Amino acid sequence: YSATYRLFQLDSLEPHCEDYGQAVIYKGTIPRYESGWALDDHHYMEKGKVFPVCGNTFNMLKETRFEKHFDFIGDWSTHYGIFEGCGTSMPFSSSAANGGVSTKGGGGGGACC
Repeated sequence: YSATYRLFQLDSLEPHCEDYGQAVIYKGTIPRYESGWALDDHHYMEKGKVFPVCGNTFNMLKETRFEKHFDFIGDWSTHYGIFEGCGTSMPFSSSAANGGVSTKGGGGGGACC
């Protein structure tokens, strides 16, 4: 197997995928990824579509070089708990279930980590 890692040095990251009702909208402005962009194996964001995210993903996009490529919805005022099934598993679990092949966006429409 091979993997590409995007590492973020952010003080604001939480140990689990916490749901604050936040979402992002990808603008389609990353070169070569005009129709959609994958942060990882289960965060594929289509251009112009609202994509629910956890607080960690919100910060990974808002507090980095990716900020200019997204519109951000929501704040930190309401905590809905942990995204179900998130924050406690291996990040490549869906790839392992597919024989090492990334779902390439097949991870669905929102949610997190």
